[in-house]
Amino acid sequence: MRITFNKALLTGLAALAICGSASAAVSQINGAGATFPYPAYSKWASAYKDKTGVKLNYQAIGSGGGIKQIEARTVDFGASDAPLKAKELDKHGLMQFPMVMGGVVPVVNVKGIEPGKLKLDGPTFAKIYMGEITSWNDPAIQKLNPGMDLPDSKITVVHRSDGSGTTWIFTSYLSKISDQWKSKVGHAKAVAWPVGVGGKGNQGVASYVGRIKNSIGYVEYAYALQNHMTYVSLKNKDGNFVQPTSENFQAAAANADWKNAPGFYEVLTDQPGAKSWPITGASFILMYKDAKNPEAAQAALKFFDWSYANGDKMAEDLDYVPMPDNVVELVEKTWSQEIKGKNGPLWPAK
Repeated sequence: MRITFNKALLTGLAALAICGSASAAVSQINGAGATFPYPAYSKWASAYKDKTGVKLNYQAIGSGGGIKQIEARTVDFGASDAPLKAKELDKHGLMQFPMVMGGVVPVVNVKGIEPGKLKLDGPTFAKIYMGEITSWNDPAIQKLNPGMDLPDSKITVVHRSDGSGTTWIFTSYLSKISDQWKSKVGHAKAVAWPVGVGGKGNQGVASYVGRIKNSIGYVEYAYALQNHMTYVSLKNKDGNFVQPTSENFQAAAANADWKNAPGFYEVLTDQPGAKSWPITGASFILMYKDAKNPEAAQAALKFFDWSYANGDKMAEDLDYVPMPDNVVELVEKTWSQEIKGKNGPLWPAK
């Protein structure tokens, strides 16, 4: 726990004094976007409502939808796993900040294979998603898994059908480890998939992989755990096969330079490090700098502040990585400088 709830409450009261609003009257905060962090946001929201009575209404509709909704000002905040570059933030009058970090993991439904036992490296993984490797007993997969009884069965590729930050993180990784993927498919929230079937949200991909034999997909790690899915071990940049764990997500995030990242734009895929999980990413919050509804914007900031201060253990229980203390301090300093209502800043400078 970084700061006590009492300190967080005092901070919120100071913010109230600054803008002279009555944000305590706000009973519901509305947000929409990424499915990647939804398990953590849901757990924080439940605890926060118990503490304050304020409800979080969060629509997990994908990062693309979250960006559209905040740009249309239909929500108090948007959420995206694909960070916007500073130029795009400035264009729309937005600021963004990282809320939590986690991992995207490949999951399979192949009879007899246990979680973490199947090994893949980046080039082989990319060729599966390119449709060039089509059978589980392909020599490239067998070479990585000597002695494993792999079936002579067609691989069904499952991907996201919606605009998705999870896809943005996933295709960032594939573009870094495969020049062919980078040139032919690319890196975006939505791409023209060479093969496969699409599911909406992490839930949709998890559902398809769970039902389709001999399939492979990619989901946020909490969904893999909650759905008892068989995840894959991946070869990282240092040449080690690693498992998706909170420790290994943290290892990938260890070198992130948030202080010098314009607009907190930071990409954590294919990072160096002996333990680094190669498909690690952060999830971001998007808010307007000029709050048209300052009470709601301030209520959202109070929720995020409380989550930073009190949500670490809840996030870690779901194998997310909380933001480091120095990053939280930097984020909240940025709130006080950039997010304003008609009477001035909505968050007090510390």
